[in-house]
Amino acid sequence: MPESNKHPLTIRLCQPRGFCAGVDRAIQIVVLALKKYGAPVYVRHEIVHNRYVVEGLQNLGAVFIEEIDEIPDEHRDCPVVFSAHGVPKSVPRDAAERALFYLDATCPLVSKVHKQAIRHHRLGRHVVLVGHAGHPEVIGTMGQLPDGAVSLIETEEDVARFAPADPAALGFVTQTTLSVDDTAGIVGALQRRFPAIQAPAAESICYATTNRQEAVKETAPGADLFLIVGAPNSSNSRRLVEVAERSGAKRALLVQRAADIAWDEIGPIRTLGLSAGASAPEIIVNEIVEAFRDRFDVTVELAVTATETEDFPVMRALRDVELTRADMAFVNG
Repeated sequence: MPESNKHPLTIRLCQPRGFCAGVDRAIQIVVLALKKYGAPVYVRHEIVHNRYVVEGLQNLGAVFIEEIDEIPDEHRDCPVVFSAHGVPKSVPRDAAERALFYLDATCPLVSKVHKQAIRHHRLGRHVVLVGHAGHPEVIGTMGQLPDGAVSLIETEEDVARFAPADPAALGFVTQTTLSVDDTAGIVGALQRRFPAIQAPAAESICYATTNRQEAVKETAPGADLFLIVGAPNSSNSRRLVEVAERSGAKRALLVQRAADIAWDEIGPIRTLGLSAGASAPEIIVNEIVEAFRDRFDVTVELAVTATETEDFPVMRALRDVELTRADMAFVNG
């Protein structure tokens, strides 16, 4: 369609968006392991919650499994990578008992939450974990401690129902990918009901979650539509949709690819907000921008709210392998 016949559309493109340092590190670990050891490399659970990334790694030779007992006996010498979300202590213990070679791609910020929970426990506190039931990160964090040592709190209503054995001996941690605002409400309720509860030594919600939510808050007011690029099982992506809706966007949707957009249902929009969850690659953001250019006369406004410089190095076993731009082309474009 000629530009003159297209309706004008301003895209407010959030920055920062997309991959965080923990996700980038986890993907690099799988790619480096494939380069160093060859295929197959087994990955327990999705390395990150993104179908495009998972399929790209599968094409390189990664094999995704849910439990390590799925690894065939003839492939016991192949590496197995633990996902960025973290795993219970029982998983590396089982891997060691099976004489498997494993690489732990747990995000360092998730590992920090594990250490904070362990510290609370060692100091005689019952651990309260603010998070979402069933999320791999929550399963991994609860699995750092003995059964019964951790109580999961999902809502302020849960706080009202919570009846610990010793209200004076509590410590809390939070899932790293929660809504900053929702978590503040739950933590506030915990502190009001249990004044002696101890906070973690450092903030649990990661910098990337906070930064992406703040960027969406800044760009959502007045947006006719706000799109978040991410997977349905990505906690941080779903939270961004909620933040956009609360912050003034008329409508907010989660999409995995441009093909997911219901173009006939968009209607007459003039302002589009666009961001991506921490496990969504930039190549998909670019794909969506180009899809809108095909249909609208697009002006892109970059909304920069923070600059991220964090870089998490891979483990020593993989540092002798050179990673080229071509190796990451399937996520970087």
